[in-house]
Amino acid sequence: MKYLLVGLGNIGPEYELTRHNIGFLTVDRLAEKENLTWKSDRLAFKTEYKFKGRSIHLIKPTTYMNLSGKAVNYWMKELQIPKENILIIVDEVALPFGKLRMKPKGSAAGHNGLKNIEALTGGQNYPRLRMGIGDDFPKGRQVDYVLGKFTQEEFDQLPEIMDQAIDMSLAFCTIGIQHTMNQFNN
Repeated sequence: MKYLLVGLGNIGPEYELTRHNIGFLTVDRLAEKENLTWKSDRLAFKTEYKFKGRSIHLIKPTTYMNLSGKAVNYWMKELQIPKENILIIVDEVALPFGKLRMKPKGSAAGHNGLKNIEALTGGQNYPRLRMGIGDDFPKGRQVDYVLGKFTQEEFDQLPEIMDQAIDMSLAFCTIGIQHTMNQFNN
């Protein structure tokens, strides 16, 4: 069985430690734990490894967030991975910082990366792991907030949150989305 774990984010040092890049940071952490090396490939940085008999492919789109669907659609087709075996790891302002929610499908809820994935892969029916970044910003300042850096307190908590997101992602690949949601969504 093949799986595609997609960490969403923006390339470039100015975005590296921003809230919007929590998807990138999470797949980077998984790659680091498994001693994997990222290669620059078509529309994404890519790496892969075997886990419990599964082929796990990781990508970080190099298209910038708002065009993430180009990379997801390309690698889904290139690797012949069905949509239900793709997990999009994404920041979510509607969840408090540190909250994690896995869902089999759903709306983009204003997230431009998810909107583009929907547009280019044909709908909302793809699994996603929403990582809460909170909504501590004044009206009209969402862009500044998501493209802002984590506070020191948030940054200190990130490793534990990312480790749980990794556990959820690997459970998705081994026990399936329903069991993973039952076990982790609280």
